[in-house]
Amino acid sequence: MDMIRNGRVLPRIWLVFAIFCLSALVLSPGASCKKKEEVLGEKVKQLMDWSNKRFIIRMNGEKFRQYVKTSPRNYSVVIMLTAMQPQRKCTVCRQVNDEFQILANSWRYSQSYSNKLFFAIVDYDEGQDVFKLLKTTSAPSIIHFPPKGKPKKGDTFDIQRVGFQSEQMAKWVSERTDVHIRIFRPPNYSGTIALGILLSMIAGFLYFRRNNLEFLYNKTIWGVVSLCIVFAMTSGQMWNHIRGPPYAHRNPQTGQVSYVHGSSQGQFVAETHIVILLHAAVTVGVILLNKNAITEGDNRKRRVVTVIGLVMVVFFFSLLLSVFRAKYKGYPYSFLIK
Repeated sequence: MDMIRNGRVLPRIWLVFAIFCLSALVLSPGASCKKKEEVLGEKVKQLMDWSNKRFIIRMNGEKFRQYVKTSPRNYSVVIMLTAMQPQRKCTVCRQVNDEFQILANSWRYSQSYSNKLFFAIVDYDEGQDVFKLLKTTSAPSIIHFPPKGKPKKGDTFDIQRVGFQSEQMAKWVSERTDVHIRIFRPPNYSGTIALGILLSMIAGFLYFRRNNLEFLYNKTIWGVVSLCIVFAMTSGQMWNHIRGPPYAHRNPQTGQVSYVHGSSQGQFVAETHIVILLHAAVTVGVILLNKNAITEGDNRKRRVVTVIGLVMVVFFFSLLLSVFRAKYKGYPYSFLIK
């Protein structure tokens, strides 16, 4: 009692209390940081396990909130919102899903593959709350979620403007994450098989006509074959063979079908067919003009054929130029049809 009264023990108690408080202040941020690191490590490990099993992680509302919306996060997530169930009747969803699969597969087998980028998918029937949370009313939609902060305007992939080819997606991912993905498409042997069948048919035809091969010296036949090759190459058939684009594009909101791609960086299969027909029509018009000029006959008939050839050249060339203007925005020149 005397020691307490003399004030010797009381200062010691206050000293111990001050040291305890100081230790708590110093150690608690470290413990908090350590806890965050542990949580982050567990999240990354779980995402890597899912990604190793399936290139695209299937998420519902709970997984989305835990691994995409909640911090801490040091990785990017590219999510495709889709509606794949048959009752939804979303045909474009399956086409976009195929391209998204190619993109995720290319990233999985890339040399730069790491835990800095993950691909996920949320189906409407499995995560309606995710659609409501993101205020999304249409599908498909592809959104990039950065490691920090919320997605910005550029973090939503513009399918209607640039299409949904995996090459365009990879370019967009590179712009948002600085991760470069080289697209590897699965081999398509349909072209090789078709070429083999064609060569077999030609060989069989030559065999059965081996005693009568005068047609090989026919200039008209060789001219038609040459034009077919030129039409195929100038219309972009080789680009289709390499890239494998869809036949056409249907707007998921309005249902409108587009047969001509709105960008100069892409095209549809239907677009190449249109270009082939236009080139062929212009060529037929030029042939009529040229053949009518060097042949003799009824002047009235020649005049009619000349007018038909001229109309074909002018009209179909104008259509061809309008297709070019639709792809190259801002092209200043037009002819008849804009």
